Amino acid sequence: MRPDTVPAVRIFSGIQPTGQKHLGNYIGAIRQYVEGQDRGDPAIYCIVDLHAISVAYDPAELRERVYDTTAILLAAGLEPERCVLFRQSDVSEHTELTWLLSSVTAVGELNRMHQFRDKSVAQRELVSAALLFYPVLQAADVLAYRAHEVPVGEDQREHLELMRDVARRFNARFGEDILVVPEHRIPEVGARIMDLQEPSNKMSTTGGTPEGTVLVLDDPATIEKKIKRAVTDSADPPAIVRAADKPGVTNLIDILAVARGVTPESVVADMASARGYGDLKAATATAVVDMLAPVRERYAELRGDEDRLDAILAEGATKASAMASETLTDVRAAMGFGPRG
Repeated sequence: MRPDTVPAVRIFSGIQPTGQKHLGNYIGAIRQYVEGQDRGDPAIYCIVDLHAISVAYDPAELRERVYDTTAILLAAGLEPERCVLFRQSDVSEHTELTWLLSSVTAVGELNRMHQFRDKSVAQRELVSAALLFYPVLQAADVLAYRAHEVPVGEDQREHLELMRDVARRFNARFGEDILVVPEHRIPEVGARIMDLQEPSNKMSTTGGTPEGTVLVLDDPATIEKKIKRAVTDSADPPAIVRAADKPGVTNLIDILAVARGVTPESVVADMASARGYGDLKAATATAVVDMLAPVRERYAELRGDEDRLDAILAEGATKASAMASETLTDVRAAMGFGPRG
């Protein structure tokens, strides 16, 4: 198939502005965003600040985190000329489509979502309806743009399956092909980066350990310290292989493979002559420092100019709204709203 006959692929993904971005975010999502700019027609990336209000939050901090996240995405390689980057709350079509899609979303499905069950248990004062409806808003985020592909981490697979079901159910009830049923794009390696201290749990700034979470903006000495203290196992002699019973070692191999841009098998072969886990940790620390150094340096240049960040987000919102409004117009008409066409 010649390049000019390859079907256009519209890519959409959203990223939370809450919490500091960590190595798992960078490998599982942000790197995919940058790569998607060359394939997407267009590639659409949204900072999902509306999702952040499903749990208790500080308004001033939320605004600051939006700027932080925007600067990190740009520092990592997103270019406004090559993608659409915007703030979710600036595009009202997301919230209206959420309500319309709620009519084809079963409450039982929402109650069974792992994220709702886990986070609702953690809420001491109020389990908000927003937390329950989180997946409907997430579905609206994607379906508003008729996206074909959604780059996500492994932990979002359940939410993507729900939005696929919502799109199918809507089309079956109101008319075929109104909404596009999206496909996920989960990286083969690095889809689920684990906590360095608790390798049975994914890396997280909210549920993980501070010592086991490498932040994108950590300085080289901190990154090296965290990785060199990573939990492995007590095997004697040490075995640098990927295996279900070696989560810590497997995690380091996967991180090193991504940072070097090679396969895990290549890392295992390269480490065949290693003296022990210390060599694996040292190599991983060096590779991660080298991978993140340009992002950290560029971030420092970008973060201080909030007027520029606002301008980029506003321009992206204008482009996003133009696309989402087309979908919403078709959805509203199919559902019987507005004057007869």
